[in-house]
Amino acid sequence: MYDAAGGADGLLRLAHAWHARVMADEVVSHAFSHGFHPQHSQRLASYWAESLGGPTTYTDCYGNESSVVRMHSGHGPHEDMDRRAIACFDRALADVGLANDDRLRQVLHDYFAWATTTTMSRYHGSADDVPDGLPTPRWSWDGVVNG
Repeated sequence: MYDAAGGADGLLRLAHAWHARVMADEVVSHAFSHGFHPQHSQRLASYWAESLGGPTTYTDCYGNESSVVRMHSGHGPHEDMDRRAIACFDRALADVGLANDDRLRQVLHDYFAWATTTTMSRYHGSADDVPDGLPTPRWSWDGVVNG
């Protein structure tokens, strides 16, 4: 998956495109209203890379799955925001040319939609509910490998 998505460069282009789409969306951009790390797109691309079979740069340098899930937790249910974030991802896939291959587009969509609506949405009540030691989910052409 990592190689098919263009490796580190392809995922960085996708992360930049997704972030631009999200910031232009009046609902999803609210998630960033408190600010975000200046290297958000680079970190996001590293996280996606690791999940899609690439290097472990995210966990080696930035954090682990528990820290990622904590960042997305404690904000209550946000199903509309999730749907819109997924739509932004789908448009970003087209923006960077990853929607031209139907199988790749579908698998990347499925990964992002799954991560958005399960692991990142599991702990609505409080980030304190997120356990330590969560494994970074791995995704393959056939779906989730662990998670």
